Amino acid sequence: MANWKILVNQNITLPTLFARTMPTTQAEENYLKAIFTIVEKEAGPALTNAIATVMQTSAASVTDMLKRLSDKQLITYEKYRGVQLTEAGNRVATALIRKHRLWEVFLVDKLGFAWDEVHVLAEQLEHVQGNDLVTRLDAFLGHPKFDPHGDPIPDAEGRWTFRKQAPLATLQPGDRGVVTGVDDHSAAFLQYLDQLGLTLGAEIELLERFPYDQSVRVRTGDGRELTLSDKVTHNLFVKT
Repeated sequence: MANWKILVNQNITLPTLFARTMPTTQAEENYLKAIFTIVEKEAGPALTNAIATVMQTSAASVTDMLKRLSDKQLITYEKYRGVQLTEAGNRVATALIRKHRLWEVFLVDKLGFAWDEVHVLAEQLEHVQGNDLVTRLDAFLGHPKFDPHGDPIPDAEGRWTFRKQAPLATLQPGDRGVVTGVDDHSAAFLQYLDQLGLTLGAEIELLERFPYDQSVRVRTGDGRELTLSDKVTHNLFVKT
């Protein structure tokens, strides 16, 4: 996220920045958000195949879109080297993520949706235009810093709030922590965590790790003992 220091130093708000950017279509915005997410996770350029996987489309379709985004100076693209967002592309992607996560907070906190139900709805709402709407929504919600899945919400100046957290897989027997987020946002995984009672804020202690498959035995804050797979421990973030 270091590239956003430029935005903070200039003290320019996201609505202003967003207004300066060439108009984008909903499809273009979705691609920019996908590229942003991949670059953030991989700490490097987004490859065409990775974008195709996220967007659930063909590599040829991705290539066509990348040309459009490049023509609008929203990305830089080198064949076989991947894609990076330009400053303008970052502005659009960050504004979109901000809206998406604010809407998720609204849907969960104010309308009573479950955390596994809100992603698709927020995908639709994030494209609603209107800077004043986003500003009022943020104020109405009390300027939340994290969404219902534990992901940070950038503020109006493009600043992100991060907290020290790590995958449960990194804990050692005897370590304790609190569930703060997830890396897998699928409805199936979130519903599974609901069944286990491992939602945000749940206390957890790692009791034992099994060398055979790296699964672990944990104790929750209410005294229950659970066995979690290696896949679960890599997709569950905790703060120790």
